Amino acid sequence: MNAGIKVVAQNKKASFQYFVEEKIEAGMVLTGSEVKSLRDGGASLSDSYATVKNDELFLLNCHIAPCQQASYMNHEPKRTRKLLLHKMQIRRLTGKLNEKGFTLIPLKLYFKGGRAKVELGLCKGKKAFDKRETIKKRETKRELARTVRNYKR
Repeated sequence: MNAGIKVVAQNKKASFQYFVEEKIEAGMVLTGSEVKSLRDGGASLSDSYATVKNDELFLLNCHIAPCQQASYMNHEPKRTRKLLLHKMQIRRLTGKLNEKGFTLIPLKLYFKGGRAKVELGLCKGKKAFDKRETIKKRETKRELARTVRNYKR
């Protein structure tokens, strides 16, 4: 793992439910209480996604828990948050999102150099048989690791 990167939240279901074609790092526009809450680890990426509106990128449905110390200056937990990317990157993503089946899913939320970042995955949904295949691969990998571990004894 790289030095200076503190992972706050991961979307573990994303790799099971989607094929990740490409990964993109984007900055986030946050309020002070959101940053405090993220540093405490109060975030969840389940059921969240990103979308493009008016040549701007937004993160929807991402839950960041309210901060205990913020009192009346607290934020709304599931508000829409703006993501920061270069305009050419957003235009390229818009072209890819217009293709059938592609969506932007947040894979990881982390701090890099003191700034909050989100790793977005350009994903295509898996069918049921693809998910079964993923489970089979995971089981065979686990069996292989178990036999290698038992062989070394």
